[in-house]
Amino acid sequence: MEIAIMSENVIPLSEQLRSGNLFAGKCPSRDVLKHVTSRWGVLILVALRDGTHRFSDLRRRIDGVSEKMLAQTLQWLEADGFVNRVAYPVVPPHVEYSLSELGYQVSDKVADLADWIESNLPQVLASRRQTGQEAETR
Repeated sequence: MEIAIMSENVIPLSEQLRSGNLFAGKCPSRDVLKHVTSRWGVLILVALRDGTHRFSDLRRRIDGVSEKMLAQTLQWLEADGFVNRVAYPVVPPHVEYSLSELGYQVSDKVADLADWIESNLPQVLASRRQTGQEAETR
């Protein structure tokens, strides 16, 4: 994939969207976008902003995530370079997760999105009530 550069500055994602990179079916950035913006990806990235956590700590903190989805999402985020995984050679296994430098950068972005959602949730819920589109609670 070719990265657009203008005067030594990377073109912002919003500009790239307009030019179509993420709209291309085989663009690898789509997978990264999926991993980072999935429900569990956002919550993991925000949770790890507090520091290093064990798998069981993350599972308790992120209400509703299954063990399978937590493990899968952590693997995606680790493969993308956002999460560091350290396994200690002890019994029972002791594995810790933390954000990489790149992970801190992306977590800033998704934390801003999560904060915006929390701040505007009353307006969103009011809009749903007005249009009769109440979301299902799972």
